[in-house]
Amino acid sequence: MVIAVDFDGTIVTHDYPRIGKPIPFAIHTLLKLQQEDHHQLILWTVREGDLLKEAVDYCASKGLEFYAVNSNYPEENPESRANRKVTADIYIDDRNLGGLPDWGVIYNMIHTGKHNQPVPTDSFNPDSVPQKKSFLSKLFG
Repeated sequence: MVIAVDFDGTIVTHDYPRIGKPIPFAIHTLLKLQQEDHHQLILWTVREGDLLKEAVDYCASKGLEFYAVNSNYPEENPESRANRKVTADIYIDDRNLGGLPDWGVIYNMIHTGKHNQPVPTDSFNPDSVPQKKSFLSKLFG
């Protein structure tokens, strides 16, 4: 499969434009998906220019090389496309609905093929979502 992976907030914590701290097991999991499970990884990020090079170099320093960066294949020029969307089977991004799962969960979902199973629509009950308490109600119960 082709897997598009965001950088800030997904591989490292958000500290844009600087490189954030490593998110535990992100690089390890991506290397396993690439080397053992033979998936193609695309780095898919808003970073451009020198900031993009820093992200690519950071990953390379950890042993992670991408099939393509902000493009569908290595030879493609991202600036020549009408939009920045890349084509992938799976997108891993901290901004998806529900946030970024733990990297162990991500690996197991992909490895077992459960990444493409629909979420039952009747499983969500809006009344079961905990409501945020105000500062005063937290303080005084």
